[in-house]
Amino acid sequence: MIKKSEVFPVGQITKTHGLKGELAFNTDNSILEEVEIPYIVLEPDGILVPFYIENVRFKSDSSGFIQLEGIATEEQARELVGQNIYLPNKYLSELDENDVHVEYFIGFQVFDETLGKIGTISEIDDNTENILFVVTSENNDFLIPAAEEYITEIDEENKILRMDLPEGLLDL
Repeated sequence: MIKKSEVFPVGQITKTHGLKGELAFNTDNSILEEVEIPYIVLEPDGILVPFYIENVRFKSDSSGFIQLEGIATEEQARELVGQNIYLPNKYLSELDENDVHVEYFIGFQVFDETLGKIGTISEIDDNTENILFVVTSENNDFLIPAAEEYITEIDEENKILRMDLPEGLLDL
């Protein structure tokens, strides 16, 4: 069984395309175009399931069409519309730094260079111009900018994000 911690999001199925089960998708990175990946992971019925790729065609930098094995009709394809597209974490190294979704960091522990452990990223707040990590500790929730300039180290194996935060940021 695939766990959410073993995958990262790369896009979303947006609609069906044609009558033979092809799906339209959006993405904000180019990994599906640049790297030969045998399968994507979708989450029908709340369970992460691999779907093997028959064909991928891009129509722009951020959208394209994908044909999956076993999805041969418009009806079958319609059931997958709206699904997030995930890839196994082993493909993370293939992404450009700028292509990583901030949602990937949910569940990471956050350590500050000065203060030590702050807490665990529980969600992403993207309601403002600057994306924020919501970091939950035993006593508090902190809003920390998800800014590359504050990140000093990403330990993917142990799910640790080390940051050098400005003094007083957590007092706000």
